[in-house]
Amino acid sequence: MAGVSLLPLMLALAAQPESGEPVPPPPPADWEARLGADTDDAMIDGRRRPGYEAPLPERVTQDNKGAIRPPPPEAFPTDQIPLPDRWRLIQTLGVVKERWSDPYHQNTYKGDRPICIPSDEEKERREKEGLPPCATPKLLGLKGEDWFFAINAVSDTVIEPRSFPLPVGIQYPERPGSNDVFGRSASLAASQTFLFGVALIKGLTAFKPPDYEYRLTLAYNVNWAKVQERRILFIQPSYDRERLDHFLGVQEAFVDKHWRNVSDRFDFDSIRLGIQPFQADFRGFLFNDNQLGIRLFGNRDNNRFQYNLAAFWRLEKDTNSGLNSVVDKPRRDFVFFANLYRQDFLIPSLTSEIIVAWNHNREGGEVFTDDNGFPVRPALIGNLGGRDYDVVYLGYAADGHVGRLNLTATTYGLFGTERKSQFTGRQAKIRAFFAAGELSYDVNWARFRLSGLFASADKDPFDDIETGYDAIFENPIFAGADTSYWIRQSVPFIGGGRAIGINGRNGILNSLRSSKEQGQSNFVNPGTQLLGVGGDFDLTPQFRVSTNANHLWFGDTSILQTLRSEGSIPRDIGWDLSLSTIWRPKATQNIVFRFSGAALLPGAGFRDLFTNSGTNRNYYSLLANLVLSY
Repeated sequence: MAGVSLLPLMLALAAQPESGEPVPPPPPADWEARLGADTDDAMIDGRRRPGYEAPLPERVTQDNKGAIRPPPPEAFPTDQIPLPDRWRLIQTLGVVKERWSDPYHQNTYKGDRPICIPSDEEKERREKEGLPPCATPKLLGLKGEDWFFAINAVSDTVIEPRSFPLPVGIQYPERPGSNDVFGRSASLAASQTFLFGVALIKGLTAFKPPDYEYRLTLAYNVNWAKVQERRILFIQPSYDRERLDHFLGVQEAFVDKHWRNVSDRFDFDSIRLGIQPFQADFRGFLFNDNQLGIRLFGNRDNNRFQYNLAAFWRLEKDTNSGLNSVVDKPRRDFVFFANLYRQDFLIPSLTSEIIVAWNHNREGGEVFTDDNGFPVRPALIGNLGGRDYDVVYLGYAADGHVGRLNLTATTYGLFGTERKSQFTGRQAKIRAFFAAGELSYDVNWARFRLSGLFASADKDPFDDIETGYDAIFENPIFAGADTSYWIRQSVPFIGGGRAIGINGRNGILNSLRSSKEQGQSNFVNPGTQLLGVGGDFDLTPQFRVSTNANHLWFGDTSILQTLRSEGSIPRDIGWDLSLSTIWRPKATQNIVFRFSGAALLPGAGFRDLFTNSGTNRNYYSLLANLVLSY
């Protein structure tokens, strides 16, 4: 029946014994109340019944005669409490004591804390007003309290024994009676560069770009070289086989203005004017330099898009150091860039870039010689005539990973016009192509790499189409970079002029330019092909070993046959083998030791073009480098 509990009857039946045994007593009348109380207080699997609250413990009392009671809340100011600014709070607590020479902890001279040099009167006034004691020095004429000052100092020391084909001076050979075309190949170079930079930055830059940035970086270089033959370091045959030179260059001098924010995530637009660094693509194949220009840059869509619009007026460079010269008139060579980066495109984890670059060169009517007396514009090749050209680079680049494969790839199509070809004197069209890619795979502390590069060649120097690819100012980080023999060393080319190199120093293209720093681009060249493998091995957090084995070819040797008046020259350049080590004793970039060795094992094409005295057929490049940074 409704309202009647059957539980007592069920319990009694369940407890009914077999015949002959005593019957247990029935449950108490208040069994339901007892069961409910026990259930409320019980813990079931570490949980309590919702809404249940255990009784509070007894009140704690303390008998402390003579103790002073804390002040009431109204005794404290309600608006603000004077405290050190958040950058110096840790120092006020005694956790860190700032030292100007310490680059590892908070340091005002490294931009970790705002400038703060208030007078005693200013400090007292700010304390009375409840303001932090930090204030920007009035002597600088700066407004606001969020100005930061940063100093950068770098010492870069290089010692470089090397060998490459050296021509024998015709007018004044080092060894009288010698009639060899090539002489002794060994040489030695040493370079010491000191960089010192200062920056003044306004704004809290943890989550947004600076409001203003003023930056100046000077570089002072002392370089020394010794070779075995004359007319290598100087055009004058009477000059010595050693050269000591020095130069002070301006590598950065710009003003950066934060124009506006376009979203609450600090997507922004900024403008930068002056001598500034710019790298056109991920690996520096087209343009990687510090030049005078103006750049509009920013991002969109929570930093998924980044863009650059830039125009550069190229500065003249010092011949032996490669640093910017602001005392010489800038070149009549202008470069315009527009590029756009998109993260997670075409696939997630891959950043894609599209780029358009225009090189507008009007140096055809001038004659320019470098500091060692060698003509560089126009180049001593072909008809020795001056050249004006307009070329447009259309490119796509990608960098990221596809699954566990790391991928970087760059392609360029080159289109343009040259007013006077250096072989025909007629106007010529420029059509060339470039592609490079690298796949790598990580296995714990090791990375294995496969590299490939193709730069188109010109097959007929006397037609009206130039198809040899050349960059504007390359500094490639690829296939071993500057530890590779072919990238590190410039191999002189004799036919067509003594001041022409097969390739350029710190460049990978066989462009037959007079100089990468001071010469013009050359679109009548034999092209470049490379296929290589390599590996990076992080043996410890401080020590890395890298290996590279690259095979190189000319794309087409028609231009070389023309300049050398030879009927046939093979395409094989040879094997470029290198081994390098990097040691960072502090596991940071403040102290870096680099040691590397590279060898070029010449192929049939290289041996056809070059030889040396004796039986030594291989060439080497050794590098000892110490970089100290503050």
